[in-house]
Parts: sequence; C-alpha cells; structure tokens
Amino acid sequence: MSLAALCVQLLNGLADASAMFLVAAGLSLIFGVTRVVNFAHGSLYMLGIYLAYSLVRGGGGGAAAFWGGVFAAGLVVALLGALVEMTVLRRIYRSPELFQLLATFALVLIAKDVTLFVWGPDDLFAARAPHLGGAIEILGRRFPEYDLVLIASGPVVLAALWAVLNRTRWGTLVRAATQDRDMVAALGVNQAWLFTSVFALGSFLAGLGGALQGPRTPANLGLDLETISTAFVVVVVGGMGSIPGAFLAALLIGEIKALCIGVGTLSVFGAVFSLSKLTLAAEFLVMAAILVVRPYGLLGRPLAPLFARGAAAAPRRAFSGGARRALLALLIVLAAVPALAHFYPYLTVLVIEILIAALFAASLHLLVGPGGMHSFGHAAYFGLGAYGAALLLKLCALPMEVAFALAPLAAGIGALVFGWFSVRLSGIYLAMLTLAFAQIAWSVVYQWDSLTGGSNGLIGVWPAAWLASVQRYYYFTLVLCVGGIALLRRIVFAPFGFALRAARDSPLRAEAIGIDTRAVQWAGFVVASLFAGLAGALYAFSKGSISPDVMYVNRSIDGLVMILLGGVETLAGPWVGAALFTWLADTAARLTDYWRLWLGLVMLVLVLAFPSGIVGFWEQLAAARRARGRPPAAVPEQLAP
Repeated sequence: MSLAALCVQLLNGLADASAMFLVAAGLSLIFGVTRVVNFAHGSLYMLGIYLAYSLVRGGGGGAAAFWGGVFAAGLVVALLGALVEMTVLRRIYRSPELFQLLATFALVLIAKDVTLFVWGPDDLFAARAPHLGGAIEILGRRFPEYDLVLIASGPVVLAALWAVLNRTRWGTLVRAATQDRDMVAALGVNQAWLFTSVFALGSFLAGLGGALQGPRTPANLGLDLETISTAFVVVVVGGMGSIPGAFLAALLIGEIKALCIGVGTLSVFGAVFSLSKLTLAAEFLVMAAILVVRPYGLLGRPLAPLFARGAAAAPRRAFSGGARRALLALLIVLAAVPALAHFYPYLTVLVIEILIAALFAASLHLLVGPGGMHSFGHAAYFGLGAYGAALLLKLCALPMEVAFALAPLAAGIGALVFGWFSVRLSGIYLAMLTLAFAQIAWSVVYQWDSLTGGSNGLIGVWPAAWLASVQRYYYFTLVLCVGGIALLRRIVFAPFGFALRAARDSPLRAEAIGIDTRAVQWAGFVVASLFAGLAGALYAFSKGSISPDVMYVNRSIDGLVMILLGGVETLAGPWVGAALFTWLADTAARLTDYWRLWLGLVMLVLVLAFPSGIVGFWEQLAAARRARGRPPAAVPEQLAP
C-alpha cells in the first residue's frame, strides 16, 4: 500500500471517527446523567438523516438552505428527544436497566414504522453540500472536500462540550449529577428539567450526526440498529459517561476499520489473511480486547448503582393447586394443536415457533434472572446451535439425529470461550462484552462463504423422514421444549441454582462460604448456551434453511423483550412473554405493513401498565388477594402498646 493511499485511508478513518463521536457523545452524555441505556439513540440518528433530506430539499438549494436544514434537523430531533424523555422515560428512571431497555426498544419499533410511513422504504440520497462537492489532491490522491468538514466537526463538538460542561453552571450541575444525583436533588436542583435538557442535548448530537452524514450515506431504515451497535461500542470502549473517552475510542475504531479496508491482505509467515473481511467485526474485536484488559474502558471508572435495587425474588419451588391445573390444561391444549389445524392451517407452524422462542427465552432467563448477568449476545448460542446442526448434516453428512444431538455442543463450546471472559465483568460492561462476542460470531458466519454460505446461508436442512410431516415435527418440538423448560426449572432449584443465585445476591458472602462465584457463573453461561443451542437446532430443522440473521443482535434483544414482558422475577414469565411476543409480532405482521408500530405501542403500554411483567403482575395480584383473606397476625406482648 502506497504512502498516498495510506494517508487518504487514514483521513477516511478520521471522517468516520467524527461521525461516530457525534452519536456516541450524545449517548454517553445521556447515560452519564440518567443511567438510561437508550436503545432508541440510533433511531434519533436515523431521523436526523431523513429530516435533513426533507428540510434541505424544501429549502430550495444553496449553502444557507443546506446548513440551515442540517442544523434544523438536529433541533427537531432534540425536541422529539425531550418529548420522549418527558412522556416515557421520566416514568421509568427508577426501574432496572433491562426494563428501560424494553421501553427504548419499543420506541425503536415505533420510530422505524413512522419513518417508513413518512418517507417510504427506498433509500434516499441527500444533495451534496454547496461549494463542497469537489475534491482536493493529497499526494496525488483525490479526497472529498466535504469529508474535511466532517473531520473538523469532531474536535469542534468536543471543544464545545468541554466548554459547556466545565465553564457553565448547567455543566457543573450535569457533572454533579453524574457523580451523585441524590446530592444534587438535596441541594434543591430540579432534576426533572435537568434530565430533560441533557436528553435534548444528547438527542441533538445524534440528529446532527445523522444530518451531517446525509451527503455520504443514503437514508435507509436499517440505520437505527447499525448505528446504535457502533455507538454502544464507542461509548463502552471509551468508558461509560466519558466524553473524552468516547472521542479517543471513535478515533481508535475509525482508524482500525480504515486500515482493515485499506491494507486488504496481510501475509504472516507465508499465510495470507484478508483484513478487509474483519471490517464488520473490527469494532467488536477492539471492544472485546479493551474490556478484557481495562474492564471499564479507556477513561471509564466503576459505576455505583443509581438506586438501591433489591435482587430478584427467588421463585416459589412448588406450583399451587390452581397453577398445576392451569399447566395441565395448557399441556392438553398444546397436545391438541395439530387437531385444531383443520380450522387454522398455520396454527401448528406458529406454535412451533412459539415453543422454540419459549425455550430460547427460558435459557436466557437462567442468566438474567437467577444468574443476574445481563446478556445482549445470547443469540450467538442460538445461532451456533443452528449452524452446528446444519453443518454437521450438510458438510459432515451425519444423520439428522446425530447432527441434532451434537448441535448444542457447538453452542456450549462457544460459551466456554466467551463466558470465561464475560464473567469477569458485570452490569452494562458484561452486557456489551457479550454483544461483542455475538457480533464477532455473526460477522464470521456472514463472511465465511465457503463454509456457512455467507449472507445466503444454508438450505436443505430438513429433518429425517420419520419427522418429515409438520405434525410429527410439532410433537418432537413440543416434547423437547417442554422437557427443556422443565429441566431449566429443576436446575434453578438444584444446589447449582442456589449457588448461582448466591453469586448474584451477595458475591462476598458466597465466596466466604466457599463458592467459586466466577466458576459458577461460567457454568451458568455454558448451561444456558446448551439449551439455546437446542432451540437453534430445532429452529434450523423447522425452517429447512438457516441464515446469519438467526444470530444478529435483534434476536438477542427479542429474547430480553420476551423475558421482560413475562416478568424477570418469575419462572413462568419467559415462556409466557415468548408466546405473547411471537403471537403479537405474527398477528401484527399479517394485519398491517406497519406491524412494528403497533407492536411497539403494545409493548410500551405493557411496560408502563405492568412494570413487573404479565406473570409478575398476576402473582402480585394473587398475593394481595391472599393477604386480604388472611386474619391479622397477633401482636407480640412485648411490642403491644
């Protein structure tokens, strides 16, 4: 690679780094003050691009119309962010992080379909910036003039944020709230308006970052998840809540990705490696490496819990009489599903999907509930199980039964590697490291065309002849999923399950009585992955094909949504939430093209109306009824007035 090409490629990396920093700075600012893991931040970036496209076109051209439209797009996004904060997020600040994730994920679904309704499904290409549509020569190579403006925007925004946060009273309050919100409230500061202003500023940065990218990147509906993944990586690598850290992380990741594209191939001891294929995974490889060496990022520090939150209550071991009867009735109904397919032909296929989703959600719940380990990358094990089954069947020519039995082991091996690193972290850092490993696995599957079929996936993954009919495969799935869920419940109440909950509730006490908490949590990762791999293998043979989408980040988020809809503090919650989420998604998709909008609205209502989940709310209601019917307890004589 020539010196000129290297210089141009490094400049491209700087332009990308500035774009990443604008979005990540807003996300870091919001998290530092509110502690909200705002999954909708990528949607704000996407709206910035679309709004800038419309505003610039409506302005009639010219430099004033372009730059006015870009700035106005950021302001509109800031107003939308403030509205979201006041109407939705303000109600859930004292909720657990995963609960906030569910609410912001609902906003992602709503924003995507609103954007689809207003601007349509096609990619939109914004006009070039006036007087900046040409290129300059750098060592004989041409480099776009507009990219030089983007390169300058990063340091300018960093300097402006530093001045605001360090030279104004508002900035002093923001920094104080980052350190100790309760003390700020005790001093009489109106926290509600402080949080709203911070959220508006963070939203403005996201919208401005999107608006500035219009001439470089077409506006499309996939920008939200793509952008939030990158923004999370930058924020976590830099250190949660650290603006300078986000700037350093953006520079590091931008330049590494640029070099991977520019260098192309690298020869080491005669072996040739394609660095360009690392582009999709480069940022996640950087995040994984940084978090292993520096668990709190480059400039981060340990974050104390925002509010005192008790551990999840231990679920009751025995079902009540009513619960047993309801469970028996459910099993009878499930056994009768193929007979009902005469009236609803698609019912059997839909219930197969629900059963697989229930097993996947139950496996994730072992980590999130009893284990207390937030995972954003559980889809990796689902995908490893699915691809393990497909490759053993297609590549190794093993019988379906053998391939199916060995498939969960592929997920278990992945968890042995990923889990060893993950259990050394906690909270949001653990969640982001699991996301990094999952995205690395996804990028390998997506680009390894010769083995996995790349983006096209693998086809012809059919079950054996004795399972060829839908009815037989349904009963096969029913037995394995019900058995898997029952076994997971048994594990929770086995000595291993109690040790896992002890490591969650009080690590110091658990270590004091001889429990190796890291080993127990590592084992929890492996056990959960085996059941997720089983669900993935069932999914692969039910569809007859497999693609990289099965292990993308949205499937991991779907699993978390299922758990939260049902209730984290219950064992029935995961499969109730899985059934509700799968049915809602399928029904909405059949009724309207804007199914994400309606699904997001329903989820948002459920979040605000049932903060403990559907099953959790039902259990609380039943407990209140029992309490009303119980006679008052006798007052001990020594405590009587």
